[in-house]
Amino acid sequence: MIRGSGSPLAWLSSGPGNVNLSSLGPAEGPTGSAASLPSPRAWDVVLCISGTLVSCENALVVAIIVGTPAFRAPMFLLVGSLAVADLLAGLGLVLHFAAVFCIGLAEMSLVLVGVLAMAFTASIGSLLAITVDRYLSLYNALTYYSETTVTRTYVMLALVWGGALGLGLLPVLAWNCLDGLTMCGVVYPLSKNHLVVLAIAFFMVFGIMLQLYAQICRIVCRHAQQIALQRHLLPASHYVATRKGIATLAVVLGAFAACWLPFTIYCLLGDAESPRLYTYLTLLPATYNSMINPIIYAFRNQDVQKVVGAKRSSKVGARRACPSGFSHQAGLLLCEVCGSRSTYVHGFLPAGVGS
Repeated sequence: MIRGSGSPLAWLSSGPGNVNLSSLGPAEGPTGSAASLPSPRAWDVVLCISGTLVSCENALVVAIIVGTPAFRAPMFLLVGSLAVADLLAGLGLVLHFAAVFCIGLAEMSLVLVGVLAMAFTASIGSLLAITVDRYLSLYNALTYYSETTVTRTYVMLALVWGGALGLGLLPVLAWNCLDGLTMCGVVYPLSKNHLVVLAIAFFMVFGIMLQLYAQICRIVCRHAQQIALQRHLLPASHYVATRKGIATLAVVLGAFAACWLPFTIYCLLGDAESPRLYTYLTLLPATYNSMINPIIYAFRNQDVQKVVGAKRSSKVGARRACPSGFSHQAGLLLCEVCGSRSTYVHGFLPAGVGS
């Protein structure tokens, strides 16, 4: 099945001379109501399964946040934004599979590719917003839990989703390669220039996250040292606690880089002539990022675990574990560094806070 300019169902580009993996060109088979649908390849099925898992995980996170009145803090708004973005990404993968291989709606392909571009952009933008929030919760611990923080959170969400919507609409409205295959990138029908813009935006976001997490490590190490002096802890204990926190940050950043860097680099280096297998091999890990985000940012949270446990045991009104007046986001990160919530409560905040 050769991809031509008249086959808008194609998603992953394979070059004019290669075998197409997503669509049946209109000049190659029967047309009309009796036309047969293209057969999915193994990679298409894997992407659809990944999309299903991503959708289920993030739908659960969204349901927990929406259904729990206590989860209205800025941190949970950002985690909810991340979950909604990943939910849209998962649904986009599933709907694209259905549109191409089950229904045969050619008109939906371009729209769904735009939805996927918007969803993945919003997911990465939400990760950046969470990183900014984590940094500010440590840098401005005394004023973090205030109306200013809530306002700043809504501004960040508006910027994230506004930018994602704009980048998602570009291929739908005009910036695509439907009229010229030579302009295509590794993902049809996104143009090479569009993919380059997305890749540059990713590297900018990744660079900012690296810088912020480096600052977080410095703050955490400084506070951990202060706690060790105040509580007369042994240097070995201080070293182990600090190393544990830095390892947690390394896992967060490492997972993000491992999932997205291969596809981003390939978007810069590849074009419409590049082998389709490389597109699959780099795109699939990117979808896994939306699969592990709920684990890193939601299910590891002690309050979320309490809510899930309460729902399992049919208990209502589970109370938050974090003491009143404390920055939950700062507590979440710093408790991971210290190894216990009590260390954070009694040592990390300045004197007079929460006493």
